[in-house]
Amino acid sequence: MMHVTTIQATDQTGVKAPTRRALAKQQTRAKVLAAARRLFSEEGYEGATIRDIASVAGMSTGAVFANFTDKSDLFREIMMNDMVALADSMREATTHGNGVDDALVRMFTAGYNFYRTQLPLARAAFSVGWSPQEGPALRSSPPVQSLRDLIAEQLAKGVESGELRADTQMQLRADMLFEAYLSNYPQAIFEGWSIEDLQARSRDQIGILLAGARSR
Repeated sequence: MMHVTTIQATDQTGVKAPTRRALAKQQTRAKVLAAARRLFSEEGYEGATIRDIASVAGMSTGAVFANFTDKSDLFREIMMNDMVALADSMREATTHGNGVDDALVRMFTAGYNFYRTQLPLARAAFSVGWSPQEGPALRSSPPVQSLRDLIAEQLAKGVESGELRADTQMQLRADMLFEAYLSNYPQAIFEGWSIEDLQARSRDQIGILLAGARSR
């Protein structure tokens, strides 16, 4: 006679599965964020209203306010999510670079390309990023800091490969390169510059900022 043993799985980590209520809340937030992204991308920040966002999400305005304090809170979360995806895209672009200058140009280009299909959202994000109310907190947030760190990583690789010489100004150079990257966004999202023109400008900026660090 064959005996069948039933093995009960035990939770070794002590982590409880999310409750049905928690899952429903996550789904509601995801629907609101998706609707908000669509409207911000189509109408810009000012053109999208909480009422319209709720309508597109198929829920009441009360449901939106149950998950987000206001429209700026909703927009901020979308921006933070985008910053994480943007960092991934820029990091991937550097892997195809031929040397530090090319890696940085590819990184900058990936950043500009990221928003080209959603210009109203990009314009709103840029405006918020430079506003005196929201700007400082946004620019010092961990996702944005990861972009600064990625530039610093490329400079460190340049030192390791012998393209650049190590000096005490490398962090300053990384910060200035990040500011140069940001400085091209008005041309990218407001003035309609082509990717080729943005690449040429970025290449010039990178060349100037790294000129004093070249190995001789």
